[in-house]
Amino acid sequence: MADTYDLIVLGSGPGGYVAAIRAAQLGLKTAIVERELLGGICLNWGCIPTKALLRSAEIFHYMSHAKDYGLAADKISADLEAVVKRSRGVAKQLNQGVTHLMKKNKITVHMGEGRLVGKGKLEVKSDKGTETLTAKNIIVATGARARDLPFAKADGKRVWTYRHAMTPPEMPKKLLVIGSGAIGIEFASFYNDMGAEVTVVEMLDRIVPVEDADVSAFLEKALKKQGMTIMTGAGVGGLEVGANGVKAKLKDKAGKETTTEFTHVIAAIGIVPNTENIGLKELGVAMDDRGFLKTDPMCRTNVDGLWAIGDITAPPWLAHKASHEGVIAAEAIAGRHPHAMDPLNIPACTYCHPQIASVGMTEAKAKEAGYEVKVGTFPFIGNGKAIALGEAEGFTKTIFDAKTGELLGAHMVGAEVTEMIQGYTVGKTGELTEAEFMETVFPHPTISETMHESVLGAYGRALHI
Repeated sequence: MADTYDLIVLGSGPGGYVAAIRAAQLGLKTAIVERELLGGICLNWGCIPTKALLRSAEIFHYMSHAKDYGLAADKISADLEAVVKRSRGVAKQLNQGVTHLMKKNKITVHMGEGRLVGKGKLEVKSDKGTETLTAKNIIVATGARARDLPFAKADGKRVWTYRHAMTPPEMPKKLLVIGSGAIGIEFASFYNDMGAEVTVVEMLDRIVPVEDADVSAFLEKALKKQGMTIMTGAGVGGLEVGANGVKAKLKDKAGKETTTEFTHVIAAIGIVPNTENIGLKELGVAMDDRGFLKTDPMCRTNVDGLWAIGDITAPPWLAHKASHEGVIAAEAIAGRHPHAMDPLNIPACTYCHPQIASVGMTEAKAKEAGYEVKVGTFPFIGNGKAIALGEAEGFTKTIFDAKTGELLGAHMVGAEVTEMIQGYTVGKTGELTEAEFMETVFPHPTISETMHESVLGAYGRALHI
């Protein structure tokens, strides 16, 4: 006889397990189906372990520049195996934490391959056999995977995806990173800090192309200063993979083609949704031309009782977006009336060195949308805390609607901006205007004072520049 639930969640990433917890809190009998590890890609192979790697690289960077702080650190070295071991330990600890949360919230976990076999019916295959689960509602949260290069699939030896790059068999000496989105730039930053010679190739005219143009320009200059080679408006015509390295045909923005040898390559050219072989096509679930599931503002698909959240749906493909969608879906299923997600209120963070963070529209997008804007930019060099930390490179930029004072967007590059962006996100979600930001008291000395000064600057009132 089939096990029956109020809700089954297929996939236990940051969207899936949060949806399950919220559903259980609301009194729904809930099950979760996972084929690999609780916590999904983000916790086990993405957001969390990469931040552990980047933290090690950051400390190594500071040790390498100890003399800048009046200190001495001689003969320092990096043990890549130990760095990776620490990262995996962090992931394991958090995986165990999710396991505890499932037990605490009385959520039944079914480990195995899940497949929709009818409306409200899910089949789970594992080494123990096959079982059938039923529920009035099912949330699909199967996420996505790295997109392979069309001319050279990742082999884990010379050509890597992000997953290979987190557990490298050896330290790259000369690394090519294809793609300059968040994943590409974070790994470029990590391996550069760890001592590799890094080249980044981006087909568009600037790196981190979804960010504000001023941020892209600043970051490119900073990364070049750190020793990276940055090629924008460029492409990779092909890879010749050998036992000891990779020959890459690189074409620069002028159209000149050269062949360059690298020891390793990281492909960071986007993601592919995990929609295959889980019964979606058989049920007639609507997808866009890239294979991502179409949903309404409450995360419903076009099939009654079937919901979808996270990286299997429309962008932005971010863990915190998936988690919030999980809450929205669970509450809607339980008969609550949650607010729909506004994509412009979802912050984005990239943990390279220097960090970048943003929320809302870029200046260009705001103008394209027809807004008359007021823009304020405040450099970190004008901030006492940033100078004291030895982190005076960076800036905070805010964009307001000149007519209403609405915050349209905020963009930051520099130390700890991934922590500070939430101040703007709260303000944007709460529909605060420039007046509330101006009247807010910011503690001194903090880098967050650049946020205040940026707002003041948009209206010609900056105090420290």
